[in-house]
Amino acid sequence: MSFKQNIKIMKVLIVMTSHSELGNSKEKTGFWIEEFASPYYVMADAGATIIIASPKGGQPPVDPKSELEDAQTASTLRFYKDELAIDKVANSIKLSDIKYQDYDAVFYPGGHGPLWDLATDKDSIKLIEDFYNHQKPIAFVCHAPAALVNVKAENGESLVKGKHLTSFSNTEEEAVKLTKIVPFLLEDELKKHGAVYTKGADWSSYTQQDDLLITGQNPASSEAVAKLLLKAIKGEKQNHL
Repeated sequence: MSFKQNIKIMKVLIVMTSHSELGNSKEKTGFWIEEFASPYYVMADAGATIIIASPKGGQPPVDPKSELEDAQTASTLRFYKDELAIDKVANSIKLSDIKYQDYDAVFYPGGHGPLWDLATDKDSIKLIEDFYNHQKPIAFVCHAPAALVNVKAENGESLVKGKHLTSFSNTEEEAVKLTKIVPFLLEDELKKHGAVYTKGADWSSYTQQDDLLITGQNPASSEAVAKLLLKAIKGEKQNHL
C-alpha cells in the first residue's frame, strides 16, 4: 500500500439553506456567498473533500445582497471562476440523504435563510445532534447558529445551554434594518436557550469555540471559523476564545 493511501482524507459537510424569501418583505434571501466561499477554500486548500447539502437539495438560493460589489472578497471572486465549486453548490444533496458517519465535521454558512428553515429543519437538528454526540466538530457563522436553537443535548436540555457562542448580533441586525423582518433576533434566541453569548465589534472578526461547537459573528469571521474547524478536525482542541 502506498504512503498516500495511508493518509486519511478529511471529509467535511457544508449545510446550506434552501429558504429564499425574506419574510414578508417581498425581497429575496438565501446563503451569503462569502460565508460559503471563504471557508470552502480554507478547507479545500487544506486537502479536505467537501460535500454540500441543503434541505431541498439542488441549487440553494443566494442572498442577492451578497452579490453586491462591497460584499466581494478574494474568495468570492475565486468562487465565481470555479466551475467545479459552482457545480457542487448547484447540485447539493438533500439533507435527508446525509449520514453523519460519512463525515469528519460539518460547517454551516449564514445568510438570513437559516433563520427560516434550518432553525426548525428536523434533518438538520438530528444531524447536529448526531455529530455532537459522536464527538465530531460543528461550525457556524453569522446567522447559521440559528440551526442550533432547537437542538437538544442527550440530557434533553438545549444543546446551547451553558455554551460559549456568538452569532450575528442585535446591533448588526439593526444596522441592516431587518429587526422587524426576521422571525427572531438570533442573539436573543441563543440567550433565551441558555447560551453564554458574547460578541465583538460590529462587522469585525469574532469567534467562539466551546469544545465541539465553533461559531463566528458575521461574514468577517468566516475564514477564522473555518481555520478553527480544521484544527478541531485534527484534534487540536481549544477552549472558548
